[in-house]
Amino acid sequence: MNFQSCVKITDEWDIVSARQLGRKISKEIGFGTVDQARITTAISELARNIFLYAGTGEICITKVAEMGKQGLQIEAKDKGPGILDIRKVMQDGFTTSGGLGAGLPGVKRLMDSFNIDSYTSGDDKGTVIIATKWVR
Repeated sequence: MNFQSCVKITDEWDIVSARQLGRKISKEIGFGTVDQARITTAISELARNIFLYAGTGEICITKVAEMGKQGLQIEAKDKGPGILDIRKVMQDGFTTSGGLGAGLPGVKRLMDSFNIDSYTSGDDKGTVIIATKWVR
């Protein structure tokens, strides 16, 4: 059975709360300190993107198990304007906020799997990113 916990992202303190939740759950699952840091960095980046670009959204962290492996899945979702050019934002160095541009490509490198869906119009407008990390 999968256990899920979510943090609504509406301000900068929620980014901290999401990071803390991710660290707590990753420790419970059995991730080492290096992978805990990778997971909290990924959560921080995803939550920060929600705050900066969508205004509000949600980070959900789920304990997952598959073929005897334990892992953690992060789902970042918002109803913001969506991402016009996903390929562009997935390029290293691309930034719209004046940051380092490590954002989403960095999250993809930190996690074992990464999927992004984004819609810029209609009822589904917004972005959903799902990233998973497995205990080694």
